[in-house]
Amino acid sequence: MVVIGIDPGTATTGYGIIREHSGGQLDVIDYGVILTPAHQPMHERLLELYQRLNEIILLHRPESGAVEKLFFQRNVRTAISVGQGRGVVLLALAKQGLQVAEYTPLEVKQAVVGYGGADKHQVQEMVRMLLELESNPEPDDAADALAIAICHIHTANTQRLIDLQA
Repeated sequence: MVVIGIDPGTATTGYGIIREHSGGQLDVIDYGVILTPAHQPMHERLLELYQRLNEIILLHRPESGAVEKLFFQRNVRTAISVGQGRGVVLLALAKQGLQVAEYTPLEVKQAVVGYGGADKHQVQEMVRMLLELESNPEPDDAADALAIAICHIHTANTQRLIDLQA
């Protein structure tokens, strides 16, 4: 199974693509960030995000996608901006016909670290260990996207086991 995890935003959108082999081995295919210039009008930034994400999806052909859910922000302006980027991400995944799952930051931390109160460093270190990387993935948005992809793989595997028991 190949999964793309996405940490959405308008200025910076992190992405991480992981392949799960039989036996549970995880390999990183690609990760990074999509940056849009702050001086660009919002509609141009959203278009650029959509186009770049489509290129990444077409290049790597993931079977499913996982996106971080928007959680309450104190700064309404930031929440609206992230929400716009998140909408574009969901549209790009749907347009490519991918199954999409959404996870809260708490769900991602629980799936990756085993503790919903884990801090960023703990999540990054566990991502590094699970993916057998030499160093923590950078930047933070890309590391978060890899964590979202790992969460999706673990959650899908757990759901398959539950379905087999039913």
